[in-house]
Parts: sequence; C-alpha cells; structure tokens
Amino acid sequence: MKIDVLTLFPEMFEPINSSILGRAIKENHLDVNLINFRDFSKDASKHVDDTPYGGGAGMVIKPEPLYDAYLSIEDKENAEVIYMSPKGKLLTQNKVKELSSKEHLIIICGHYEGVDERIIEEIVDEEISIGDYVLTGGELPCMVLMDSVARNLNGVINSESVSDESFSNGLLEYPQYTRPEVFNGRKVPEVLLSGNHAKIDSWRKEKSLEITKERRNDLYEEYMKNEKNN
Repeated sequence: MKIDVLTLFPEMFEPINSSILGRAIKENHLDVNLINFRDFSKDASKHVDDTPYGGGAGMVIKPEPLYDAYLSIEDKENAEVIYMSPKGKLLTQNKVKELSSKEHLIIICGHYEGVDERIIEEIVDEEISIGDYVLTGGELPCMVLMDSVARNLNGVINSESVSDESFSNGLLEYPQYTRPEVFNGRKVPEVLLSGNHAKIDSWRKEKSLEITKERRNDLYEEYMKNEKNN
C-alpha cells in the first residue's frame, strides 16, 4: 500500500519508523510519502492560512497550497483521499479493514480552524475522526489511522492475531495471561491450564461477552441483536 500524507509538520511522523509500522515500511508492505504543503505556497512568506470569510476566531488553511500539493502526487487517480477531521465519521475496525484493501491512500492533515471547504468538495472522498475530541492538528489522527490500517495488511501481523482481537468479531477481547502461573498471589484461571481447547474457547467467549456488556453495552447489544437474527 502507498500512503501520501499532506502535512505542515512532516517531522512529527518520526514514530512511524518504529515498531510494527516501521517494520511494515522496511519490508515494503507500506510506502509512506510525506509532503509538506507549505512548500507549495506562492506567498513570499510561505503562509498557508488566512482569516475566515464572515469573521470568527482562528485561521483557515487556504485551498491553493493543498491543491497544488495534491496535484504533485503521481498515480493518484484511484487513490482514496481522506481528511482527518473531528467532523468526520468515527474510525471503526470495519472502516480500518475496508481501507486496508485499498492500494493508495492520500491523507490530509488539517490545522487551525480547518481547511477551506472547497478543498473538501474538490478532492476529498471521506472525512474521518478518531474520537469526539479536538486536537491541535491532523498528524496524530493520521498516524493512528496509518497504524491501524498497516497492521491489517497481508504479511505485517499474523492473521490469527488480527482476527482474534477486540472489535474483530464485534466484541471486546477476552483477558490474556502468560507466565508465571502465579503473580502476587493471583493465579491464572484453571481453564487456561487445562489443555481442553473447547472449554478454553467457551471461557474466552464468555469473558468477551462479560467485558463488552460491562464496558461497551452498545457493542454488546448490537452483537446480541445480530446473533438473534442469524
């Protein structure tokens, strides 16, 4: 997969060279291209923002630098263009899986009061939010999106690990344990030591249901509704 990122702060993306995301890049599962759209400003002072029409606080990113940066991207005809925005649809695991099937993503990182609406109308396919809160810019949400998508690419993570985690089946994941068998007086549940895989699977399903009902009742109710209809 290729990901082009339009950003004012490419230096913020250093963390993507670490851990699983860094390995995905090194092993050519993922090609990330950072484009500083300030470089496309025709302003002598390289300004990319201006005051909003109609008044109001803050500044708005002008359309021309973003558009020219977008035009500089090669083979963009079939790319999915995403604008990271608190007004966007909430990022879910289903959306992550959908995006992981794409060959090319272009991600726009906004700042200030956002970007000129005409850029969204002209080139953006979808606005995505990572939660009901506001950050200082789109770089951190962009990295969240990139990380969640990359780990679903073939060859990046063991497919069994991905299919068995939270949200993969509509539920939160069951508790995990490893050695030692006893830690600070707390013992690993006996069923996990039994070797009986049918009982282990049943215990894990039961725990997933309990945790989901307690912490995300919305997911639990949706899951139970789907189970009833199937």
